[in-house]
Amino acid sequence: MCGIIGCVGRGDRTVETLLSGLSTLEYRGYDSAGIALANGSIDVVKKQGELDALEQVVDTTTLSGSVGIGHTRWSTHGPPSDRNAHPHTDTEGNVAVVHNGIIENYQELRDELEREGVVFTSDTDSEVVPHLMARSLHEGASPRDAFRDAISQLEGSYAIAAVVAGADTIFAVRQDSPLVLGIDDDAYYLASDVPAFLEYTRDVVYLEDGQFAELRADGWTVFDHEGTETTPTVDTVEWSAEQTGKSGYDHFMLKEINEQPTALRQCLSGRVDEVSGGVTVDELDDLDTPSAVQFVACGTSYHAALYATTLLHEVGIPANAYLASEYATTHPPLPNDTLVVGITQSGETADTLSALRNAESRGAETLALTNVVGSSAARECDHALYLRAGPEIGVAATKTFSSQLVGVNLLVERLRPSGSPTGELRSLIAGLRDLPGHVQQVLDDSTALELVDELFGAEAFFFIGRGLHYPVALEGALKFKEITYEHAEGFAAGELKHGPLALVTENTPVFAIVTGDDEEARKTLGNIKEVEARDAPVVAVTDGKAEVERYADYVLEIPETHERTSPVLANVQLQLVAYHMAARLGRSIDKPRNLAKSVTVE
Repeated sequence: MCGIIGCVGRGDRTVETLLSGLSTLEYRGYDSAGIALANGSIDVVKKQGELDALEQVVDTTTLSGSVGIGHTRWSTHGPPSDRNAHPHTDTEGNVAVVHNGIIENYQELRDELEREGVVFTSDTDSEVVPHLMARSLHEGASPRDAFRDAISQLEGSYAIAAVVAGADTIFAVRQDSPLVLGIDDDAYYLASDVPAFLEYTRDVVYLEDGQFAELRADGWTVFDHEGTETTPTVDTVEWSAEQTGKSGYDHFMLKEINEQPTALRQCLSGRVDEVSGGVTVDELDDLDTPSAVQFVACGTSYHAALYATTLLHEVGIPANAYLASEYATTHPPLPNDTLVVGITQSGETADTLSALRNAESRGAETLALTNVVGSSAARECDHALYLRAGPEIGVAATKTFSSQLVGVNLLVERLRPSGSPTGELRSLIAGLRDLPGHVQQVLDDSTALELVDELFGAEAFFFIGRGLHYPVALEGALKFKEITYEHAEGFAAGELKHGPLALVTENTPVFAIVTGDDEEARKTLGNIKEVEARDAPVVAVTDGKAEVERYADYVLEIPETHERTSPVLANVQLQLVAYHMAARLGRSIDKPRNLAKSVTVE
C-alpha cells in the first residue's frame, strides 16, 4: 500500500507529471517507487528507496506514452526491493498494475496461476492482478472485460489502476481503499490523495466502493459494480496547491505545528457564540442526544477519543473509547440508541472504517469526525463533523490532533443532555475563543529547543498526566517515538508506582503535565516527587498555578486557560520537544521509517 498516481492527456509531460505526483505523495511514507507508461507496449521503471533513486534511472528520452501510472510502496507483502516495487506486470509485459490495500485470497489465486505455469517474480499479493488480466486477454477478453474479470476474483481491500499495451486507457477500481479522480479540461488524473494532482486541477470525483473508472484522452467514465455507467458528482477542493508546500519551513511538520492557530480558528469559525453562550454545529442539526457513545479510532485519533470520553462523562453521557482494530473483531455490545463516532484524520483509516461498518451493520447510528471532506468515513457515516484544519502532509499528526480536541468539545456540547448543568459553558467558550492566540503565545515563547540540548542523550523519555492530560501524555510519547525513534512511553501519572517506576533512573527524563491547582494537580505533584526521589530529571508542562516549578528541573510554560483547553496548549509544547529532538538527531521528520500517513490496510 501507499501512493497511487495516474494521468492521461499530458502528452510528452507524462513522465514529469507522474514523478511530480509521486513526489507530492511522499508524505504518505514509502520504501520504493515506480512508473509505467503505455503506448504500443508497456515501459516500466521501478526502484527500491527514495524517489530520487527512481528519478536517476528514469530516462525521459526513451520513455514514451501519454498514458501512465505510478506508485510509492509501503511494504505489506515482501520486503522493500526492486522486484517487489510497483508497478507489477504479467509475464509478457502487456499489463502493468499498481495496487494499494491487501488481497486476502492472493495465495489461493497465486497457487492456481502457478499450476497453470505462471512464474511470479515478486513476493507481493499485488502481482496476481496483472496475471489474472493477462489470462483473460489470452482468452479473447477486451482490456475492460479483462480488468473487471480480474477484480471479480479478488477478496480484500484495494485501490487498483492498470494499463494495457495498445489501449490508451487507465482502468481503475476502488474497494475499501481511497481513490480519487482529477478532472481537467484536456487531461485526467487519478490518485490515492488529492495533492498528487492539485497543481493541475481542483475538480475531483471521489470513487465509491465497488466503482470502476476509465480515463482516456477524450474523457472519463465511471461504472458501478455491475458495469452500469453512472454520473458521479464533481466536487471542487477548497484548498490550493500552495497550501501543500513547506512555505519556507525546513519540514512540513514544523509548518503544520505553526499553522495550528489558523487551523483552530477555522475549526471554531461560526460554531461558538459568546453572546448567546452556545455552540452551534449546523451539520449535526439532525443528531439527537444518544443514550451512550462509543468512539473508535487508531493512534493519535485514539488519544483524542480518550479525551472525548472524559468530557462526555462530565455531562452525564456514558462513553467508551475503543481501538478500532480491536472493536472490529471483538464486537463490543451496542446498547440501544448508541452513537458510534469514528475519529480519523484522513477518513480512510482501514481499521476505523471497518469498526464503523461493523457498528452500522448492528444498527448503530454513526458519525465521522474527520478532516477530509468526501472521505469514505464522511460519506458512509450518518453524520460528519469536519475539522477544517486544512491539508496535513507530515506523517506525524499535529494540527489535526489539536483540531480533534477542539472538535470533540464542540461535539460534546452539541450532545449535552437538556437539563444538564451548563454553568461552565461561557468560560469554556471564552477558553475556545482565546485558544488560537494562546497557541501562538506558546509557539512564540517555547523553550523546547533549549530543553532538547539539556536532555540530548537520555536513555528513555516518560510522559505523565492525569484526567484530560493523560491522553496528552500518551500523545506526547507517541509523537516523540514516531519521529525521534527513541524510547518513549506515556502513563497515567498514578500508574508510575504500579510498575513503570522500576524503569526510572537519572537518565530517564519525565515530562509531567500539571495545570490548575485542584486535586488532580496536587496528586500529580506527588508523582513528581516519586520520580524526583529516583534522581530522574523532571520537565513540568504547566500554567504555574500549582507551583510545580519548585519541584521540576525544567519548565515548559503554557498560558492559564480553561481546564478543557489547557491540554491543547500542553500538547503544542510536547510537539515542539519531539520536533527539535528529531531534528537534533537528524531523523527523517516528515517521513518516519516504517510509517504511513493514511493506513489503508487492516
